[in-house]
Amino acid sequence: MENAPTALGLEALAAPKSTGARKNFVLDTNVLLHDAGSIFAFDDNCVVVPIYCIEELDQFKKDLSELGRNARQVSRELDQLRALGSIIDGVPLPNGGLLRVGFTDLELPKRYANSHMTDNSILATALAVQKADPSSPLVFVTMDTNLRIRAEAVGIKAVDYDRERVDISEMYTGMVDFVVPDAVVEGIYSSGAAEITDALAASDRPDYALSENEYALLRGQVQTSSTALVRTDLSGGKFIHLPRMKDGIWGIRPRNKEQHFALEALLRDEVRLVTLVGKAGTGKTLLALAAGLHRTTDAQAYQRLLISRPIFPLGRDIGYLPGSVEEKLTPWMQPIYDNLDLLTNMSKGERRDSRGYQELLHQGFVQIEPLTYIRGRSIPNQYLIVDEAQNLTPHEVKTIITRAGDGTKIVLTGDPYQIDNPYVDMVNNGLTYVVNKFRHEKIAAHVTLSKGERSELAERAANLL
Repeated sequence: MENAPTALGLEALAAPKSTGARKNFVLDTNVLLHDAGSIFAFDDNCVVVPIYCIEELDQFKKDLSELGRNARQVSRELDQLRALGSIIDGVPLPNGGLLRVGFTDLELPKRYANSHMTDNSILATALAVQKADPSSPLVFVTMDTNLRIRAEAVGIKAVDYDRERVDISEMYTGMVDFVVPDAVVEGIYSSGAAEITDALAASDRPDYALSENEYALLRGQVQTSSTALVRTDLSGGKFIHLPRMKDGIWGIRPRNKEQHFALEALLRDEVRLVTLVGKAGTGKTLLALAAGLHRTTDAQAYQRLLISRPIFPLGRDIGYLPGSVEEKLTPWMQPIYDNLDLLTNMSKGERRDSRGYQELLHQGFVQIEPLTYIRGRSIPNQYLIVDEAQNLTPHEVKTIITRAGDGTKIVLTGDPYQIDNPYVDMVNNGLTYVVNKFRHEKIAAHVTLSKGERSELAERAANLL
């Protein structure tokens, strides 16, 4: 049995004896790559960045992706803090905390060590901090699940980084059901609206806190088949009745209440940000494209329909594929082309001037491009759809939304349960982050779609597999 590791030369690393509840937080590299501001996210505690993380950041600094941007930003922040004092002894942070860059000669016991040399060095640094300052609680922060398990195995408390986490099981759905007196439902059909205060007070959920632009199904108490679909107008104190969409748009008609809610938000121009969350086959992308085509080509409310999706990871150069930009994009954008082709074919029987999607692309009504080069742009008077937004980080989503110029509407669609980006998960991705942050904004609306309408087979597969 190996002897326990001993600290070597850790006097400079040791934190001052704690007089309060100050903790020592040791950060892993992936935390810094995920959030460049993470070193400022731990209040007045002590933050330790192992020097081995700096070495890993150096490998990303020339990367053109979001990871490269964060690596460069962290390096700049540390360099600015270095001017305030010794980063080995500790420099003060604006929030009252302390920052150190730590290192150690300690090695993990052989029974815990493996081929991941950098991970071992980071864990050894955390052990050294814990040994040098046993009176202060130590927390190792990493987004690597396996590394958290390894940390716990060597006696280090490990947690995930959760600065922007949203519990997906409690995520705002954008809709609610109420049982109300039959007279309320009848009044909505006759006048087109109802007082929110009166309807809630008489409902089965009188204490429910509504959000702006939240959708609701109002069901009669006696005649349960008597229903009304409404949306909230909190500034006016009203439930606004949603009329039936008999005609549909571009051959698309809502098949359930969720799609009805989503289409209403997509077509209402005063709502400048729409988020649609749902599993495969619920119609997120198809509804967004149909609404975008209608508002752009039919109503001419927007100059162009701009469609994009992350070329994973966001920012990766697409030059390695042969051909023109359009040819390079085809493998990534084929799902968009498939939906556009479906919409143009479905609308041919209803529209004399129906055009194929190639013609719409050629005439400039529709533009499809990657998100790679969106930073620095200004996008005015366009209907922007970002598909697969669950693969974006919160910062990437901020970058996209802040590109919106005057008159632009942005639609984010995605499924938090289908994430390909290893640096985000279902609770800290950009899509769920935006849903939570914009819940009470008048210019935003959100709908969670749960019922699959692609086909019976697709719906069964989504539920069973």
